[in-house]
Amino acid sequence: MLLDQDTTIPNQFVTELEGICITLKREDIWDPLVGGNKFRKLKYNIAQAKADCADYLLTFGGAFSNHLVATAAVGKRCGIKTIGVVRGEELAEKKRNPSLAFCEAQGMHLLFVTRAAYAKKEKATEVIDFCKDKQVYLLPEGGTNALAIKGCSEILQPQDKVYDTICTAVGTGGTFVGLSRGVWPHQQLLGWSTVKDPKVETFIQHNISLDTSQWALCYDTQAGAYGKATDELIHFINAFHKNHQILLDPIYTGKLLFGIFTLIKTKQWKWGKHLLVLHTGGLQSIKGLNQKHQKSNRPCIVV
Repeated sequence: MLLDQDTTIPNQFVTELEGICITLKREDIWDPLVGGNKFRKLKYNIAQAKADCADYLLTFGGAFSNHLVATAAVGKRCGIKTIGVVRGEELAEKKRNPSLAFCEAQGMHLLFVTRAAYAKKEKATEVIDFCKDKQVYLLPEGGTNALAIKGCSEILQPQDKVYDTICTAVGTGGTFVGLSRGVWPHQQLLGWSTVKDPKVETFIQHNISLDTSQWALCYDTQAGAYGKATDELIHFINAFHKNHQILLDPIYTGKLLFGIFTLIKTKQWKWGKHLLVLHTGGLQSIKGLNQKHQKSNRPCIVV
């Protein structure tokens, strides 16, 4: 049963770079589809949906959303029907990309809406009409809510006390806030965001209890916009895989480690020397990105 999985995750030392030791918490290895922070975010939400006797789990995401993929997989395993509200009504008539094709294969009903409607989320007319006369459990975009934060607060374990800096990628901010509930007073929490969204930073500020000196957000400017990847990032992911036998996703963890390595090599790193970096999974995004890169004859991730 998914919700009863052993969540004891090993830490794997990766390398020492300019005197800074980098270790990965391998949240990616327990499940290829639902591993990492996606399981953490869904764990208590699925339990609550079952307690509420919900017939449907409805959530939101873009065309390449890891969250939609994980929700579809969890829904099938736990016997809850899933609805994915997808940004972009034009996608309804197009061939499904690997992420959306997987979602449908898992039984998820995809509801394509305009960007204006998507911005309204559960208040959009299309969503209200679909939910009418149904027992629906609403899950926010990216899965971040109080129950998701509770799940992510369980990531850090007593053995992680030896590190001085905890690093994670930041999407909606739920994993970052959850981690903040488990860090020790001597540790710093560093979040790496690929999108500078004031709403995410505001959410973190309102929900984090750490002193401002104990946490920081960095914003990627070199590895590509959200959902995209520069050739340099692809080369980094391939080299990392070859050197350490660890595959990285191009949306979150790949950019996180690319950013860390870049700051260290350019003498701009200003945090600790013993880093624990969270690998949040998301490897299913590789196939879709490779398809886009193949069409434009650009480098692809070797798997």
